[in-house]
Amino acid sequence: MNNRCVAHRGFSGAAPENTLAAIRLAAKIPEVEWIEIDVQLSSDGVPVVIHDFKLGRTTDGSGEVRERTLEQLKRLDAGRWKSRLFAGERIPTLDEVLDEAQGRLKINIELKTNAERYAGLAAQAVKAVACRGMERDVVFTSFEPQALQEAREAAPDIRRGLIIDARPADLERRLEDCGCTLLSIGHGRVDTHFVRSTIGRGIDIMVWTVDNLRRMRELASMHPDLMICTNRPDRWLLAKKLPAVGERAVWRRWMGF
Repeated sequence: MNNRCVAHRGFSGAAPENTLAAIRLAAKIPEVEWIEIDVQLSSDGVPVVIHDFKLGRTTDGSGEVRERTLEQLKRLDAGRWKSRLFAGERIPTLDEVLDEAQGRLKINIELKTNAERYAGLAAQAVKAVACRGMERDVVFTSFEPQALQEAREAAPDIRRGLIIDARPADLERRLEDCGCTLLSIGHGRVDTHFVRSTIGRGIDIMVWTVDNLRRMRELASMHPDLMICTNRPDRWLLAKKLPAVGERAVWRRWMGF
């Protein structure tokens, strides 16, 4: 099992997601090459790293991210909801995450937007990446084709990936329209034929979000280049050490999670 691991929102199984604490924990695992993060804009146009459009789930704030300035967002506690050990952890800016990861991790930057939000998000994210010379260390992904088109216009040489949780008949056309070389797809939507044929056409695949060891092994057996996105890179490390998937009798009894 040599598939690359992508730490989902950092090591979010152990630390508060999308925080510097989660990034640093992921970076401590030498075998982890990639992290995935989510980027939005503050009301004053600064790219910040947080998943939900609303603040309530992962901070002690309320309302929408886009309604707060960076200064206001930085006052919020983004760690205590996970554990008292992380009390005082803040919402990081994209700049801070890039500085933390530079020279160590590659980053899947999800542009969190929709038709009503964040015109210009891609351009701001491109600026942050370009000023550090990290164009080859990132890929921009999004559910929104318009965000990918904006990223393409701002930086055509930075890779792009479409996020989807389905397999529509026109999937290949959608990837071509956005100039995408990566498909980010829910792990339940793939099978061996789909994975092998897609990768065979030159499209990388990342499957999300996989925390079950048995499922990690099953997915890994589909293709060695399939990327596995997980909240638990520690479990991915364990999965790498397991016997082959075909030898299920050896390990089935102790894989209850």
